[in-house]
Amino acid sequence: MRPSILNPLFADITALPGVGPKLATLIGRAAGSRVVDLIFTAPISLVDRSYRPTLAEAENGRLATVKIVVDRHDPPPKGRKLPYKVICSDSTGWATLVFFHARADYLLKALPEGQVRIVSGKIEEYKGAKQMTHPDYILDPENEGAMPLYEPVYPLTAGLTANVMRRATAEALKRAPTLVEWLDSAHRRQEKWQSWNEALADLHAPAGANDLSLHSSARCRLAYDELLANQLALLLIRRARGKARGLAIKGDGAMRRKALLALPFKLTSAQKGALREVSEDMGSADRMVRLIQGDVGSGKTIVAFLAMLAAVEAGRQAALMAPTEILARQHLESLAPLAKAAGARLEILTGRDKRAARDDKLARLANGAIDILIGTHAIFQESIAFKALAFVVIDEQHRFGVHQRMSLTQKGPRPDLLVMTATPIPRTLALTAYGDMDVSQITEKPPGRKPVDTRAVPLDRLDDVVQGLRRTVAKGEQAYWVCPLVEESELVELTAAEDRFEHLKSEFGDRVGIVHGRMKADEKDAVMERFHNGEISVLIATTVIEVGVNAPNATIMIIEHAERFGLAQLHQLRGRVGRGDKPSSCILLYRPPLGETATARLKILRDTEDGFLIAEEDLRLRGAGDVLGAAQSGFPKFRIADVTAHGDLLAAARDDAKMMVEKDPNLSTDRGEALRTLLYLFSRDDAAKLLAAG
Repeated sequence: MRPSILNPLFADITALPGVGPKLATLIGRAAGSRVVDLIFTAPISLVDRSYRPTLAEAENGRLATVKIVVDRHDPPPKGRKLPYKVICSDSTGWATLVFFHARADYLLKALPEGQVRIVSGKIEEYKGAKQMTHPDYILDPENEGAMPLYEPVYPLTAGLTANVMRRATAEALKRAPTLVEWLDSAHRRQEKWQSWNEALADLHAPAGANDLSLHSSARCRLAYDELLANQLALLLIRRARGKARGLAIKGDGAMRRKALLALPFKLTSAQKGALREVSEDMGSADRMVRLIQGDVGSGKTIVAFLAMLAAVEAGRQAALMAPTEILARQHLESLAPLAKAAGARLEILTGRDKRAARDDKLARLANGAIDILIGTHAIFQESIAFKALAFVVIDEQHRFGVHQRMSLTQKGPRPDLLVMTATPIPRTLALTAYGDMDVSQITEKPPGRKPVDTRAVPLDRLDDVVQGLRRTVAKGEQAYWVCPLVEESELVELTAAEDRFEHLKSEFGDRVGIVHGRMKADEKDAVMERFHNGEISVLIATTVIEVGVNAPNATIMIIEHAERFGLAQLHQLRGRVGRGDKPSSCILLYRPPLGETATARLKILRDTEDGFLIAEEDLRLRGAGDVLGAAQSGFPKFRIADVTAHGDLLAAARDDAKMMVEKDPNLSTDRGEALRTLLYLFSRDDAAKLLAAG
């Protein structure tokens, strides 16, 4: 159960004064729907009212707070839609306060003639004279303290004003309870960090640019809390899983030897190393949960298949889960000859199976007549029963989070789990998403893989690119053409996939196909399959093909508006070509002029094909929020922490969490109890519930 002291923070924001359903919707878009979401939404900038010039000194375009005397009111003539003006002065000069749609009675009361007032707003020059339109504050000098010197500015959305967001956040902060300290006192003293409550107050009361920095004391303290909750949760999940015994799987190696003999190439040393680590885990009685990271084409699937054969040799079953049906079919296509050579019974189960065929497969699966089953996530439906499932492989792991891993491994007799990703992940991000797992890396590519010739070409040479494409198609080869949007948007001038499809259809007729995220899964699969079979020469696509079809005959990847894509994404797309024995190229079409970051991104891509190096550079150039992207749902979304800026805090949080789990595994000491509160504060209920009650 969540500690009751946190209940005020987990209330809906409609519990805050002045926040009704309409405002709650707007604030929800900008920050989140709970009070805790507001307190963990850091200011993004600052309104600084400390500039106090005379009227003569006041700089054009700058926010100024000035003391003035109200000289006279100059209301517009009746019936004329003109602004209401108030003429004011100080000892150095004069200025006009301008109000549109003003109420005269209010202004006469707020700005009485002959009286001194303090006004704050932007100074502008108009027809050689100074003016201030709609001052933010109008104050009697005796009440000057009512105007804050510095005001935090929060993320906003259409219809939500800065003042409303500020007021809602101030009300949310009033609900923050005083919490028992969970940080190690020596560590906190060493870092000179304030308490949690003080850090929260300081975060929302910046008094200058330094206080907005990711490296400010308040931000670092709260970022450390968030990272500590993340690391503690992952280690508790890992520990709970370790306590649940698995099966010791040891085959005799006979099937694996036959499969290796049938392979048209020898395993690389990196593949052998990964296979050795997997085999050692399988041979242990502890449950295996291991991630294999390897670039596109590094040979992860073969390693996974050889590990599955070890389970079959031991008299057990294995399953391979792919993110899409077409990928599942491609796995079947590539692994079927090896399974036949090894004597393993391989089968695929998909939504296309007719009732009779499906019932037959399910019966054979249940009686052990199928050794290895390939399919999508549907193979883990409750209605599907294995006789002796001992080993599960998940392809493209970054699409599944810790929660899905937990639920999957709670099915059946707790099988060993091997997950694979072709998206190289920066070390710091891997720690936040995969800290509950052991990690193997395959850093080499199989021999014979040709490098992809990568070139950056300005969009005004589009006709030349289409001419080159015509030559490629004439040779019987295939190409991908990737666009960033599905349909034309008036807001963003990018070529949409549908527009490019119409353009290229006029050039190549029925040899052009299109796939994008708004199509139904079966429609996408049908087009991808036609491309895979060679019926389509040019496939127009959005990034849905980033993880997708394997077409060895595809030799050209054209990425339109490449400057809009992240480095890792560009690298993934490039990995779709160069899979056969023909020379391949990747053309990065960009709209000049390029900014500094985009120039650096395209240069890195031209200079290297090392996905791990590219992932680290992508993180450095773009920051974690952009690298993760919406599709990579397996990654935690941090509110305060930024792993690019707080990598050192992450390492310290990892060590701290490790020490606590070793010393106090049930979090039953005083500090342990406080850390339980921390887990709930950052919504890591899944980990908190694994702890023994106490």
